[in-house]
Amino acid sequence: MKKIPTYSGTLRSHLLAVPHCISECSGIRIFGRRIKSLVFTTDVAIIKNVNGDAIIAVYPFTPQPIINEALLMASDIPVFTGVGGGLTKGHRVVNLAMYAEMQGAMGVVVNVPTSGLVISRMRRTIDIPIVVTVANHGTDYARRIDDGAAIFNVAAGSATAEIVAEIRAQYPDMPIMATGGPSDESILRTIDAGANAITYTPPSSAELFKHTMERYRMGLPYE
Repeated sequence: MKKIPTYSGTLRSHLLAVPHCISECSGIRIFGRRIKSLVFTTDVAIIKNVNGDAIIAVYPFTPQPIINEALLMASDIPVFTGVGGGLTKGHRVVNLAMYAEMQGAMGVVVNVPTSGLVISRMRRTIDIPIVVTVANHGTDYARRIDDGAAIFNVAAGSATAEIVAEIRAQYPDMPIMATGGPSDESILRTIDAGANAITYTPPSSAELFKHTMERYRMGLPYE
């Protein structure tokens, strides 16, 4: 293996690292950039201090351009932003997708309930990839692809690896990103099933800060 020179500095030596095993996947090349790891967060502090290849910013509220703008301004890496499809429907989703592209998003993510008509309208409107979420068995993959899905985002809990394998068997060349789960073992299982990229959920800022505060309470320096 080639030796990789490394510089981490002092103030940035505590960056949050995605699991190294994610490097085993092939990645997805989008606009010339190869993406293997996507960090699932909307926390700008995490975004500025994580070594993932991209951010996937999906949140349980109505998507708003000002939120996307804040995330894109904070991020040094590409951002895939949620534009609805569940609570937010219809023309609003298409308009949000168009606005996200203009703001600089690398891709847009729609949720499971998004209609095929909305995805088709998005495909005719934007040039960045539409990432369509898959959460369970029974999804009509062919219909989703015909509608305009460029990438599948499999987020099916414990069934994720099984569904990834199901898609891969039917569509050998379809780009798939998928949640990797809580351990190296589950991440590698998802990669072996056919995932090209892994979505990693980092610990929250509160969880990360807990260790620091415990040391401070004991009068110990930060490490």
